[in-house]
Formats: sequence, C-alpha cells, structure tokens
Amino acid sequence: MKGVVLFGIVILGFAGFLGSAQADLKLGFYGQSCPKAEKIVFDYVKEHIPNAPSLAAALIRMHFHDCFVRGCDASVLLNSTSSNQAEKDAPPNLTLRGFDFVDRVKSVVEAECPGIVSCADILTLVARDSIVVTGGPFWNVPTGRRDGLISNASEAIANIPRPTNNFTTLQTLFANKGLDLVDLVLLSGAHTIGVSHCSSFSNRLYNFTGVGDADPSLDSEYAANLRARKCTTPNDTTTLVEMDPGSFRTFDLSYYTLLLKRRGLFESDAALTTNSGTKAFITQLVQGPLSAFFAEFAKSMEKMGRIEVLTGTEGEVRKQCPFRN
Repeated sequence: MKGVVLFGIVILGFAGFLGSAQADLKLGFYGQSCPKAEKIVFDYVKEHIPNAPSLAAALIRMHFHDCFVRGCDASVLLNSTSSNQAEKDAPPNLTLRGFDFVDRVKSVVEAECPGIVSCADILTLVARDSIVVTGGPFWNVPTGRRDGLISNASEAIANIPRPTNNFTTLQTLFANKGLDLVDLVLLSGAHTIGVSHCSSFSNRLYNFTGVGDADPSLDSEYAANLRARKCTTPNDTTTLVEMDPGSFRTFDLSYYTLLLKRRGLFESDAALTTNSGTKAFITQLVQGPLSAFFAEFAKSMEKMGRIEVLTGTEGEVRKQCPFRN
C-alpha cells in the first residue's frame, strides 16, 4: 500500500475500499436515457432551496449518512417495515431532514423519465446542487448509481460517525470507507453551515466525566455562553445551535477558525485538533484562500460519492425512494 505525505499527513492508498464498481460511474450517465435529468434536479433545487436554505446542510448530511452505510445507494431513504428497522429509524438518523424534498425531486424526474434515474443519484445530485445554490463549492457528480435493496438500522449505528467520537474512532470509521485524514478534515468542513440539537454536545457543557464538569478542551467562555443562552438545561432536546455562529449560512472557513480557538461544538470537531497532522492541515486551510478549500472539498465530496456504489445490474432503480420496487 503506497503512501504520500500531504499537509504533513501520511495518506495511504485506500482506493481499493471504494469498490471496483466506481469505474462504472461516469459524468452524464443519463445523457441518452434521460438527457434533461440533471437540469430538472438543479432547476428544482434552485427554485426551492433559497426559500429554505437550512435544507442545504440537511441534504449534504443525509448524503454523508447514506454513503457511510452500504455505500451511496439511497438505503437511508428506505422506510422500515413490520419485519425490519431501516437506517432512517436508527438513532444517528432520527434528526435527518429532507426526505420529502428528495421524494418531490424524484417525482418530477419520474414524470420526465419513468424508472431511469436512481434515488441514489438524485440524492447525490441534490446534495451538490443545494450547496451550490446557497453559495458553496461545486463538485463533479459522476452518475450511474443503482439503489440498494437492504437497509438496516444496526448498520447505521455501527458505521456513521458520531458527535462524541474521538480522533482514533473517526480515523477508523473513515478508513473503513476508503477515506483518509484529509477527507476527514475537509468533509467535517460542511459543519460551516450546520446546526445541532443541544443533546449532541450537552455532556461537554454539564457532565463531561460524570461529576458535573465541562469538557476542558472546550473554550470556557464559549461553554459558559452556550449554557447561559442556548442549552440552559442538561436535558434540552429541542433547541438548535449554530455550529458556525455568526456565519452558519455561509460556506466559508470560519468553522476551521473556530476549531483553532477551541470552539468546535462537537467532541468530534475538537478531535480534529488533537492530531498534529490534521491540526496543521486546518491551519493551512485557514491561512489559505477560500478557493483552495473549495477545490479540496470538491475532491473529497466526489470521492465520498463513489463509496461502495452499486452499478450495472446491481440493486435496482426504485420508482419511489422510500420503497423497494
């Protein structure tokens, strides 16, 4: 396994994890079978997301959660049945939003080309387009994904990174999907437009080691402010907090600036500064132009979108995203 050094981080060649099927994805896959597909998706996103810009963060999160379980196969969109608890009902996914939006996009595409464009491709395109129309970076989305037939809540619990994960766990979960430490830092950068419920980090404010204490790695002034103004009780499950205060509607570098000030909201955010290589990379991003971050983020997003994809005759193309055909 070859390794290269990038931004002080040794990057191992995990390409094999992405699966041989990735070669079957290609730009413009629907050029003959449904030539208007990508424009239909973009036009719908452009018309509706500006009216609900917070959905951009929700949709890229949904795409992330989908790809980390059985690859980018839209398994996160499947409903539970009487005999199976699906991914969307697993604890990490209970706060996902945007399912109805994806369903509406799918119905518009189906009206143009029935049974041609997969839910997996629609989710991947919608995630990209929603970021673009809200001022974030563009990245290429090769298409040709097929929809998965299996969705298990237990696999979501096992594979999706959590807000409470430490650096070692994050590194392992990403490496399991063929993603390296550069990808970890860059994909975490999507938190620049995120919001979170207090319950995802309240232990850092109120009971970090079980004796009513705060997390010492969290800036004490920031923690005091969160306790006073946002998460005023330890068991608040409804209040939403900006992950990038003052800039959460703008896809920019301020999330990384906050990390270096020990003001990352999650333990998993703070974990990125506990490794010398990832901290050096964050510092380099902050000191560089926004365009450099956008370009690197785009590479990692395209890479994530290729994880363990189904292509060719694998899986199916669902007629409705929440249900197998």
